[in-house]
This record gives sequence, structure tokens and C-alpha cells, in this order.
Amino acid sequence: MCYASCTSVVGEDTNNGRNFQTTNSKFHINLAVLMQKILVANRGEIAMRVMRTAKEMGIKTVAVFSEADRNMPFVRYADEAICIGPALSSQSYLRAEKIIEAAKKTGADAIHPGYGFLSENASFSQAVSDAGLIFIGPSAHSIEIMGSKIGAKQAAKKFNVPMVPGTEEPISDINEARKIANGIGYPILVKASAGGGGKGMRVVNNEAEFEEQVLTAKREALGAFSNDDVFIEKYVGSPKHIEIQLMGDQHGNYVYLFERECSIQRRHQKLVEEAPSSCLTPDIRKAMGECAVAAARSCNYYGAGTVEFLVDEQLNFYFLEMNTRLQVEHCVTEMITGIDLVKEQINVARGNKLSFSQEDLKITGHAIELRVCTEDPLNNFLPDTGRLEIYQPPKGPGIRVDDGYEEGMDVPIFYDSMIAKLVAYAPTRDEAIERLCRAIDEYYIKGIKTTLAFGKWAVQTEPFRSGKFDTKFIENYFKPEYLLKDDAEVEQVAAMLAAVVWEKDKKQDKTTHLAQSTVSKWQLNRK
Repeated sequence: MCYASCTSVVGEDTNNGRNFQTTNSKFHINLAVLMQKILVANRGEIAMRVMRTAKEMGIKTVAVFSEADRNMPFVRYADEAICIGPALSSQSYLRAEKIIEAAKKTGADAIHPGYGFLSENASFSQAVSDAGLIFIGPSAHSIEIMGSKIGAKQAAKKFNVPMVPGTEEPISDINEARKIANGIGYPILVKASAGGGGKGMRVVNNEAEFEEQVLTAKREALGAFSNDDVFIEKYVGSPKHIEIQLMGDQHGNYVYLFERECSIQRRHQKLVEEAPSSCLTPDIRKAMGECAVAAARSCNYYGAGTVEFLVDEQLNFYFLEMNTRLQVEHCVTEMITGIDLVKEQINVARGNKLSFSQEDLKITGHAIELRVCTEDPLNNFLPDTGRLEIYQPPKGPGIRVDDGYEEGMDVPIFYDSMIAKLVAYAPTRDEAIERLCRAIDEYYIKGIKTTLAFGKWAVQTEPFRSGKFDTKFIENYFKPEYLLKDDAEVEQVAAMLAAVVWEKDKKQDKTTHLAQSTVSKWQLNRK
């Protein structure tokens, strides 16, 4: 198996390779007394999530918000709030200088970036430190290394972390790259070095289309990331996307908090996540965890981070990338471990050691998360906007909802489509599935389309229940009409069709017959 060569480096309390200075450690530890106020440089549900933990720790919070978010719950929840610009994120949430200015103005000691926006921006991390503030996240050095997919692969490879075969440098010579691709064997994947979310990514099935796809990927990468560096790797045809949550402190201690299964995706972005994965054995889990920690050690990482792997049908796993921040799906890890990852982030940023060791961690129960996004699964998951005429989240045993909106609020077009995260936790995977379905049934949203119905359909399918699915789950199994089996929906759409037929043929004697016939046929096709 390809994981056998990865060296175990878990849970050590050592400064080897970290270049720690005793004075630096003391300096950070002393700052723990001074971290009395945190500015959260984000919005919506993740801003609320961070602020709630800060409040439990006795730390005051500052919200920054755009003009479009003035009435959002996170703005009211914070102890202080400052508007930093217009609705467009490029004029507000992505303006590092405005965020740092707000922190100074309010007397904040630290900045938590959440995820997205500036959370993986090395320049922002450095600017926060240069301003005399604490960045609740890794160092700019670590972010810079792992922010480049090529740089991340080069760093992790030194620690024998298994890699997908491919190039170790950006493509500079198209003919030389073609030779490498031919040597690897098609299909291959061309990927943007600075990319994410599927941008600048192209599957190449044969040599004839190689050059065109490389040039297309470079154009996409330049437009999306202002960097056209791309590289090649072997295309793994039916992989699972499994990631390892890790934590490190500024004293050389590392732990992994097990895995999350994230294979159900659209446009290379996750929709359903669970912990633990239903397919990993204890030996594979341990090997992947140790390799994730090795990747973190390769860049002197501290704080919360996630190492993502591709896992093939034989359970061989390959390093994909490292996310140098808190992940959207961190909730499922918290549920099965009992660890508050945000609290641990804050304590690590203060300079404290991790409050637990690898031996303290164990998996208890099973958690499944559905991202509640304002998207239309019936229309290729295109984003939807509008007003939340009714918004009633579910409650009850084992249900967690992290959200950032309230009934009557408008969902703007300027930001990510996710409005909430619905998590179901239970002693077993089967019970978690049933609990999630119950919660989806109780989650009442009117006025805007969401992914709720898709989520219920997905977790009830045989591939999901058996664990035999991969990143092509939606492509292989999902058809929009599957969501129209609910009687009320069928009747509603049938009535609409009948009305269309009636209008079209209202001057004909057979109008009623035609309408009923059409409706009847439509219903039968959806059985």
C-alpha cells in the first residue's frame, strides 16, 4: 500500500525543525492575558460560530460588515460592529487595510479570519502581525507554502507523504510537459497551482487535446487567481475525497482529529460531509492521520488545518492539498470528538500548548452535515436569491444548525450561497442518516430554493448508505426529477402544466381532456 512509507510524527513535544525560541514562546504565552477582544473578519454563520465560542471564553468580539449585511444577526450579536464598505466583497470583506483599521479603532487584540475571504491570504496574515495584532491562524510562511499546490506538494513530499504522479514544477515548456503526460499515461488532470473550486482545472483524455486544454486551464487560472501557473497530475478516475483535520501548536505538538468524507460535490465544491468515513480501516485512518501531520510539520504549521487526500478503490491515498484555515465542515469533527476547534484555535494563537494529546482523542458516534445552500438542484444547482419569507430551522436531539440568517431577510447575490449548515449526530451512521432526514423534513424555508430536498434524497440512496460512492456521485446518480416525487410537488407542477395546456387550447373543445391527459402522463413519468 502506498501509505506504508509515511513516518509517524504524531503528538511529539519537541522543537525539532521548528526553530522555536524560548523568548518567543514566552512572548506568545504572555499575550494570552491580553487577548480580551477579537475582531472576526468574516460574515454570516461562521462569524456567529466564532463569536459564540469567544463569548464562552469571556472574550469580547467586533464584527465588520458590508452595507448589504447591516441587519445580519452576526452584526447584532457582536459587542461592537463597524461598516467597512459597500456590498461587493472586493470593496469590503477583502479590504485588509479596512479590517486592520477597524481592529485598531476598537482596540481588538486579535483577528479571526473564519474561512473564505482573507483566511488563506499570506499577505493579510503578515499585515495583521505587522500591525501588532494576533492572527488566529497559521503563520504567513505556512500559508504561503501551502497556498501553492506545487509548493505544498514539494514540502509534503520531503516527509514521504504519498503523491499522485505528476509534475513538481509549473508547466513552462508545452512540449516537455507533453512528454511527461505521455509518460504518466492518460487521462491526466491539468490544475491551477494557486487554484481552488475547480477553476483552472481540466481533464485531458488524450495527447491530441493536451495543448488546448493546458492553454485553456492557464487562461482560467489567470482570470481567477492572477496567476497562470498550472501543473499536471495523473487523473484518479473514481476517487473519494477524504480529509484529515489536524491541530498544531507553537511548541511543536501535533494531533490529527480523524477524517471527514467529502465526496458528494457539485462543481468541485462540497455539499454533504460526514465523520468518520464509512470506508476507512483503523490502519488506513492512522496512516492518513500521520501523513497529514507530516504535511503540517513540513511547513512549521500551527493552528487548525486540513489535509485533503484522494482515496482510490483499493484505499490507496494521495496528497491533494492543505487548507490553512478552519473548514466549513469542521462541525462534524467537533461532534465526534467533543473538541471545540475554534476554542483550540484561540488558545494556540495565544501561545498555549494543545489541551489534549493524540491518545486523548477517540471517535464517538457519527455526524453528517448538509450545506444548506440557496441553489436550485432542479437547475444544475444554480444560485437563487430572494427573501426568506419563512425560515424555521429544525430542533431536537442530536441536531445542530449553524446559520446566519433570520426569517424575513433577503439573501444577497454578492456572497457564497450557503446560508446554514445542518448537522445530525447519533450513535451510529444509520441513526445519523435517519435523524438528518427528520431534521430536513422539519427545516421549513419558503421564498427561495435550497439544497434541502437534494440532501434528503442523497443520504437515502443505496450508494450513500453502502458507502460505495465517489466524487462523481451527482454525475452518476442524480437526476432532477428525483426531487419531484413528493405528492405536493407533483400536484403543484401538474397543475402548472394543466394551466399551460388549458391556455393554449382554450378555444378547442378538447381542452379539458388534453390537460388531464398531459398531467396524467407527466405524473406517470415521475414514478
